[in-house]
Amino acid sequence: MSAAPSTQFPRIRNAFTSCVDGLSKTGTQAEFYAATLTSIRDAFIHYKTEIVRLIAQMSLSTGALALIGGTVAVVGFLTLSIGSLVGIQGYNQFSSFGTEALTGFGSAYFVTRLLGPVIAGIALAATIGAGTTAQLGAMRINEEIDALEVMGVRTVAYLASTRVVAGVIVVIPLYCVAMLSAYWSARFSTTFVYGQSTGVYDHYFHTFLNPTDLIWSFLQAVAMALVIMLVHTYYGFTASGGPAGVGEAVGRSVRTSLIAAVFVVLFLALAIYGQSGNFNLAG
Repeated sequence: MSAAPSTQFPRIRNAFTSCVDGLSKTGTQAEFYAATLTSIRDAFIHYKTEIVRLIAQMSLSTGALALIGGTVAVVGFLTLSIGSLVGIQGYNQFSSFGTEALTGFGSAYFVTRLLGPVIAGIALAATIGAGTTAQLGAMRINEEIDALEVMGVRTVAYLASTRVVAGVIVVIPLYCVAMLSAYWSARFSTTFVYGQSTGVYDHYFHTFLNPTDLIWSFLQAVAMALVIMLVHTYYGFTASGGPAGVGEAVGRSVRTSLIAAVFVVLFLALAIYGQSGNFNLAG
């Protein structure tokens, strides 16, 4: 008698099982994201106080992180270093073929369109996102979410939708801080460290700083914040396995949100700027 197909082809069976499990997890995530987005209305109606509390917590943070200014300081220092690198590398590269005056162009173009949104998304995932996953995961393993459901609280709206709304609202002033820090540090490193004239730098910076690009950059940051908060709330809401499971959920959420943020920037940049990039080197 011949063996069963499942025993004859274990690799095929395992591949099929993993594929089915992956599709099932994807469907579960999509269902949670849809429920979270549709529950935003309930969050605004019933949990306005919780949204305000989360906005304050996400922006200024709590505990040891609050001593350095919270998420605002983290985002500011990250973009400060990025702006300095743009100024240093831009000046050195442009000066290699005698066009160091275009360093202001590099800051206005690359920081606005690419570096600002990406760095802001990384900072958001590493601070607010990871904290959200840890909070919700701790509530899940301590059965606090189950207790809220028993009391009749809309847990998705109260825990997930409120955090998504707060994260999207917080990212707007955070992104203002990020862009100002990047612009200022690039200008400082170019004019103070390398001694370039401030008039030359400001001329090329303002010439190539397109206000429309700045608006699109803000929209990219908001879209990234929405995707990042959805990912982190899902992994925190569905955490299991005790404290070790919460730590694993935080790691998985950060990895997934960073990948998702990069793809959001990529697809939005292609949709906004197209193939030509809406760029004309003149002036």
